Amino acid sequence: MKKYLVPVTLAFLTLFNWGCTDLEEERLDESEFGGQAEAVSGAIAPAYGYVSWVWRHTNNYGLQLLASDEAILPFRGGTDWFDGGKFIAVHTHNMTPTNDLIGDSWNELTTNISRTLSAIEVLTPLAEQGDAEAQGALYEMIALRGYLNMLLLDSWGLVLRKDSSAELSEVLRGQEAVAYIEQELLSVVDLINTDRGPGRLTQSAVWGFLARLYLNAAVYRDPYGTPSFSQEDMDLVIQYTDNIINSGGFSLSPEYFDLFNDDNNGNPELIFALDQRGQLRREHSRWAYWSIAGDMFPRPEWPSADGTDGPAFNPDYIRTWFEAYGTTDPAEADARFYQQNTLIPEAQLQDFENRDKLIATETENSFYCIDPLAFEMDRGILRGIQWGPRKGEDGGFLTCDGGQVRIYPVQLTRGSGPNRDIGYVDHTLEVNFTSEGSLHNTGFRCAKYQFSRTSPNGTNFSSVDLVLMRLAEIYLMRAEAKLRNGDAAGALADVNTVRTSRTARPGQTPEALSAIDLDILFRERGFELYWEGFRRSDQIRFGKYEDSWTEKTDSDPNKRLFPIPQSAVDAASGIEGFLIQNPGY
Repeated sequence: MKKYLVPVTLAFLTLFNWGCTDLEEERLDESEFGGQAEAVSGAIAPAYGYVSWVWRHTNNYGLQLLASDEAILPFRGGTDWFDGGKFIAVHTHNMTPTNDLIGDSWNELTTNISRTLSAIEVLTPLAEQGDAEAQGALYEMIALRGYLNMLLLDSWGLVLRKDSSAELSEVLRGQEAVAYIEQELLSVVDLINTDRGPGRLTQSAVWGFLARLYLNAAVYRDPYGTPSFSQEDMDLVIQYTDNIINSGGFSLSPEYFDLFNDDNNGNPELIFALDQRGQLRREHSRWAYWSIAGDMFPRPEWPSADGTDGPAFNPDYIRTWFEAYGTTDPAEADARFYQQNTLIPEAQLQDFENRDKLIATETENSFYCIDPLAFEMDRGILRGIQWGPRKGEDGGFLTCDGGQVRIYPVQLTRGSGPNRDIGYVDHTLEVNFTSEGSLHNTGFRCAKYQFSRTSPNGTNFSSVDLVLMRLAEIYLMRAEAKLRNGDAAGALADVNTVRTSRTARPGQTPEALSAIDLDILFRERGFELYWEGFRRSDQIRFGKYEDSWTEKTDSDPNKRLFPIPQSAVDAASGIEGFLIQNPGY
């Protein structure tokens, strides 16, 4: 049965708690660019611009990370990141309909869907009058609406169909929801532009969305059962990924971390990304700074740019790397695991190795000097004691003669614990919700994204595009579809194409695999796509979401979907049977 929402735009927004946002203040085309925007760009900018807010660290990005076995965020030192327990509850799968992480993610996503509808209503009459630019933009907004509804379906098991603010909205689930998104994407796939670049939706991006839809369709049709992956769906995944791979428009990046640098806008592996080039306040580096130690200052030219001691890698996820490479350190075997950028001179290394790891034992050889703009922190999976600039009592960075900044082992000053103020930030493998396991230093950290050189604080004016689709994912989707169709040789070839493509540091280029099965493919997706928002969906699709990991033992299949926020359910209570809470909540 189709369920309907009230027929006016304002009520449509208010019902889902969208009315709390000042929409005019958030319009990127006017408040950020200034002046009166041209009609077409003015219509699409608010919809495109808001996607970064959907993927904010304390919205959908954090929700996807922490619900999986990929990341964990404890109550740091009993002082930081508790936030009412919302992060802990999501990680342990003890979510409730009042959880703010879930509620904020829902609100931002449904707001973004509303913005695509607003853009569509502006663009449709212009397109009907023969405006070619409006027509092209209209196709992009329809595709964006399809993508956002797919995010809604993935997390809450429903989509919102609303083609006009004068019409009633429908809540669709299961096959009806899959068919609606499929219809949205197919309606534009042969019409949308092919050359706008990764910051705009193109035909290749829509092909990628279709491949994602068919790859997950079995889960979306029956989110609580055991998915049955049909050959028809897998053939369609192969068809659309073939289209992208065979287009010749994209290539795998030889340096893995170039994909997540300041200048990644032109990287040929990117298919769809949030275009951020340091011009707008809302362009953020939160994917970069959230996990980094609060005592680390990655940009000495910006004294306020530091980390937050937020989430760490879940130890169980890290162990999959060590299990895969055995006696070989994965940092030596796989260019995706680690990139060393902080090159410590031999004298400082010897000083560090030959004394107690305490501030009181430091010598004149305990630091080295470097130009602030030349310092670059290590990337990838950070463990052990880190090196970086240090501040003095006056709040300024300690410098050498000539104005260079001093680089020391990073002093631990945040939170509590036995080494605070006297020792160093030492990222340990084990991190959990115990008092000792939740100290500020615990857990390996993620520095996948470069801390942008144009962001004064990591919060805004970042130039690093946020990657939402890239060619490696396309190969891995095709590999999975081939494997589920019984073509293990084809799947192995695709996985090895990705593994062996990271050739910029030949000594760390992963070796080709000799065999493949579903467990290895799941592992390879985890190695290639870590902290990009895929892990929760992957775990559900591969039947691993009910497993136990650090601090999580819940095995209830109902937790595959999040609860619909109580505020939304309450707001819809006047319409009988409209917004029904998901099972288990």
